[in-house]
Amino acid sequence: MINKFPYMNRVNLEYVESLMDQYVKDPDSIDPVWQKFFEGVEFGQSGKFLLNSEMQGKSGLSAGLANSSKPANSTNSSADGQINSDTGTLNQQSPELKVYELIQAYRDYGHLKADLDPLKLQHRKTTFLDFKSFNLEESDAQKTFSMGQILGLGPKTLDEIINKLESWYCQTLAVQVAECHPQVRDWFTKEMEASEFELKAEQKVNILKQLARTETLEKFLHTRYVGTKRFSIEGCDSLIPSLEYLCEKGASLGVKAVTIGMAHRGRINVLANFMDKALNIIFAEFDGNMGVDQSHDYDGDVKYHLGYQSIKDTKNGKVEVSLAFNPSHLEAVNPVVLGMVRAQQRFNNDTEERKTVVPVLIHGDAAVIGQGVVSETFQLSLLKGYTTGGTIHIVMNNQVGFTTDPKDARSTDYASDIAKSIKAPILLANGDDPEACVKAMDIAIRFRQKFKQDVVIEIVGYRRFGHNEGDEPSFTQPKMYEVIKKLPTTYSIYSSRLQAQSVFSKEQAQEFYDLKMDNLQKILDEVRAKTPEVTHPTMPGLWQELKRGTLADAFIPVSTKATKANLEQVISNITSTPDGFEPHAKIAKLLETRSKQWSDNAIDWGLAELLAYGTLMIEGTSIRISGQDCIRGTFTHRHAMFFDKNSGDVFNPFKALNPKKEFCVYNSPLSEYAVLGFEYGNAIKDPSFLTVWEAQFGDFANGAQIIIDQFLSSGESKWYQMNGLVLLLPHGYEGQGPEHSSARLERFLQLCAQYNMQVCNFTEPNQLFHALRRQVKRNFRKPMVVMSPKSLLRHPKVICTQEDLIEGHFSEVLDDPRFLNEKTDVQALLDRQKVKRVVLCSGKVYYDLAASDKLSGQVALVRIEQLYPFPEQMLAEVLNSYPNMTELLWTQEEPQNMGAYGYIMLKLRMCLQKLKRNEVPVYYVGRTERASPATGAPSVHTKEQQLIITQSLELGS
Repeated sequence: MINKFPYMNRVNLEYVESLMDQYVKDPDSIDPVWQKFFEGVEFGQSGKFLLNSEMQGKSGLSAGLANSSKPANSTNSSADGQINSDTGTLNQQSPELKVYELIQAYRDYGHLKADLDPLKLQHRKTTFLDFKSFNLEESDAQKTFSMGQILGLGPKTLDEIINKLESWYCQTLAVQVAECHPQVRDWFTKEMEASEFELKAEQKVNILKQLARTETLEKFLHTRYVGTKRFSIEGCDSLIPSLEYLCEKGASLGVKAVTIGMAHRGRINVLANFMDKALNIIFAEFDGNMGVDQSHDYDGDVKYHLGYQSIKDTKNGKVEVSLAFNPSHLEAVNPVVLGMVRAQQRFNNDTEERKTVVPVLIHGDAAVIGQGVVSETFQLSLLKGYTTGGTIHIVMNNQVGFTTDPKDARSTDYASDIAKSIKAPILLANGDDPEACVKAMDIAIRFRQKFKQDVVIEIVGYRRFGHNEGDEPSFTQPKMYEVIKKLPTTYSIYSSRLQAQSVFSKEQAQEFYDLKMDNLQKILDEVRAKTPEVTHPTMPGLWQELKRGTLADAFIPVSTKATKANLEQVISNITSTPDGFEPHAKIAKLLETRSKQWSDNAIDWGLAELLAYGTLMIEGTSIRISGQDCIRGTFTHRHAMFFDKNSGDVFNPFKALNPKKEFCVYNSPLSEYAVLGFEYGNAIKDPSFLTVWEAQFGDFANGAQIIIDQFLSSGESKWYQMNGLVLLLPHGYEGQGPEHSSARLERFLQLCAQYNMQVCNFTEPNQLFHALRRQVKRNFRKPMVVMSPKSLLRHPKVICTQEDLIEGHFSEVLDDPRFLNEKTDVQALLDRQKVKRVVLCSGKVYYDLAASDKLSGQVALVRIEQLYPFPEQMLAEVLNSYPNMTELLWTQEEPQNMGAYGYIMLKLRMCLQKLKRNEVPVYYVGRTERASPATGAPSVHTKEQQLIITQSLELGS
């Protein structure tokens, strides 16, 4: 029964019907292949098409097929060829249509029968491809069928058709495109059935030499550094010639740069034999003699995490190749690479075609299907704010993950099946056939350049040793490794193939192989005689205009003032819309409110933020903001762009401020991990942008914790990767429960060291304004993590003036405003002397304290706006101005084991020690230690908050 085959579902049938309708109206409007199909198939006993249906509710082809094979006196209920109303499939068809179904089955599922496994351990049932499954008989094998025309063969026997299909779809290169869009399926059909790909003898010799370099390096390292981790490429050696071909072919298609992200498997070989990293440096790293520059706070990383950059000089032109730094979080680099590529495409003024810079992501078989960031990254591929014109994904299928079999690691046939989520085409190649792998790359790069979509190559190989070279893989895969022990290497197999073709003799192959081994030994001898000089990382591209910021630079003032003229220009733009544009009534009211805030000299948080972006744009800085719902803002405070309520058209009021610069604000997919990784990649590649990522709620940042831990906080120390990314993380205890209170301030503070970032908790809009501008006004870049407010966005006291923006600056510490006139006001000085208790705090809790009727003249409220780098000198000056202070309190809303408490208490004691005021005790006020950040009961929250205020302000409490 045909309806048990999934490929003949209603979708495919309806697709054929639609083509038939086109054919009837205009035969030349459809592909010639389909023209031949409709010309060759006899739908009726007369051999003519039944173009119209007499069956009510059935369109032309369905009805025609049903009627064509049905005897005149039969009824619908028992007719041969009857359409199944539920499935849209046919019980029986004409012989020609049965052959058509067979052809489609090979096109869609021939990969299941393909020769893809070098180990010959995979055994898939493919009986459904037997022609008997299509109700064809043995006697049909030698019959001639017109259906050969749609294969471009003309009328052929069934045997000839099947043999051709086997040669196209069931060899060492196969495709999986059944789920792709029709135009992609059609393109791949032509590629597999009609395209000519024949390597010249010279190209084949080059592939063999590349395999020789690949293998000799691995064997050399294996014998000279016994048991040392290198995560060998052996078993997927064909990756190297595939990458080489990518550059050569890509250059002919307009590619100027290739940026690669990959984990550790095969990385050293890619660095040496594709990236052309000097072998003497690699050997020195294996010897452990390549020191790091501790004097510059550069700690370095293990050799199989390091990145590199070089120029490939191909016959079609030069191609810049970059390998991104990557931690052991295997797939974490994926979105980072895409962010880097997006920035590179901007450099090349290639934001439409996106053909000049190609991202390549090399995955492991276990990681690509097991790591969620892969799925998140795939979903970025066609989104306006994140697309890079298509990524070439290469899955190195080792057929084992660490020690885990595929049957325990995934629920799919192939590791690459994750790409089906975006209907990406998948090429499957036998890793021991380097020509198949190279052909796959040829198809992939041409597809990418034409369709601007992701494409996947899965190289089915193996892993010659354990997860690392010290492991014993036979513990868990005894059968597999019994086969691998006896298996000749890819180089050996391909060498024999070229010898059989009289392309390269056995003697030539051996001579070249020995030469490579001898050369490696010579380089090692030189390294051990004299260790090469350490070359420290440099700051390339746009970073050349900047320096690396040190702690000594952290508190050097930089002007962040804005001119009144620029501010007024921004106000004019963000408070008006074009003629004919009709915003939502509440947005129209918002525009009036913004104008009034400016004229009343009472600027709130959202307006101060937009003024920062706008003035920076006028001064020549582009802005990129992304995050979930960040166009409007989760708390509807930003409204950086407006939507016409009738048409849905979007108006960007910042665009006209500086046509040469960009203001990009994108609502991201519901992702933190991939999106933050993308923005990090964008920021490390392009310091000319102010790049901002906003979490919907601050605690959602924990979904991106790997990017924060492995890249944002440590990338500069490990890899010399600077960036000025800003994280806006809504934070503050307002009775919204455990998940919407804390942005986990303590986690960021724990990561702080070596001046790797800034962590801030602002209480005034002008502070945010100046801090954002400071990010790009300095001659260096550091990430800035901001504990953004929620309730303070509309708090009547949280405002600033025009003068604050025009004449002000960022202040790491804010003293109590009640005592700020002591230099000119004698009474203020006397009042300051009355203070017995100084309460230090950060963020929203300040306003709860300041509003309390328990606040007396004996208590001063001092805000620490920047927690790291800790403003010790500034705080010391403030504390020293309270000569009669007898108590110092740290007050926070967070539980004692969270927030800034664990970080700041030692800092406070050291500060008092330097002031020679050790007699002043330091106390903590806040919630007790908790497992959860906050209570879920609003009434309990209110009681806790009130107790914090009381204990902070009542002397003796």
